[in-house]
Amino acid sequence: MKKFSIIISSFCAMLSYAQKVSDYKYIVVPSAFESFKKENYGLTAFLTNKLKSKQYTVISENRGQWPEEANANPCSVLNADVVNDSGFLRNKIVLELKDCNSKVIVSEKGSTSIKEFEEGFKDALSRALVNIPVSKPVENSTFTQQVQVTTETVKSTPESSAPKSQLSKAEKYSNGKLNLQRIQMDATQFILVDGNSSVPFATFKETTKKDVFRVKLGSGESTTGYFENGNLVIEIPKGNDDYSKEVFAPVK
Repeated sequence: MKKFSIIISSFCAMLSYAQKVSDYKYIVVPSAFESFKKENYGLTAFLTNKLKSKQYTVISENRGQWPEEANANPCSVLNADVVNDSGFLRNKIVLELKDCNSKVIVSEKGSTSIKEFEEGFKDALSRALVNIPVSKPVENSTFTQQVQVTTETVKSTPESSAPKSQLSKAEKYSNGKLNLQRIQMDATQFILVDGNSSVPFATFKETTKKDVFRVKLGSGESTTGYFENGNLVIEIPKGNDDYSKEVFAPVK
């Protein structure tokens, strides 16, 4: 049954790419945005209220506090980010909404002539939100229908004939500090997810060389990963073209 649930989750993840913003019900708004770590200017609360007025359900970064519906399918959740794009004379921001693979599906710019930072950034964010539609979730019916079809297909397929890419590798990996779940997206890519985060730890895509992958980390950095002696190895960028070797062993 565990293999069934992983396969089902992967189909849901792929399906999320086709969704419109208004199809989503849940959006994660972080407690602090990367561009505003020193001073938030009240943007988290401001964005939360604005999204709620558009009928979205705003949830925490901590997946332990997510509703059951969102936890069951993390790829039905969007992640919000506000980027400081200010110039010399104007306060500017970029509002980004990202999917479960950190892919930006909506990017809206807002600009204001108000020079005071808190009032100005909020005004710019209001302008960026103008084109964000009101949430009209499909009650996850698209996801639910796909899960039902997938469940029937998997149950009727003997394990020996299932795609090797879904069965040949361990489902969980650990480096002693992080315990990550592997979710197979399709025959050529998979993701590693941490149950406490709304963003995948890393996304792996096959290369022309067997067991070697192009990897995009949750931080947005691109690197390389590969299987070595049954372990999953990721080369972690350290800056100045240096890399450290992070080894994740399969958990039985």
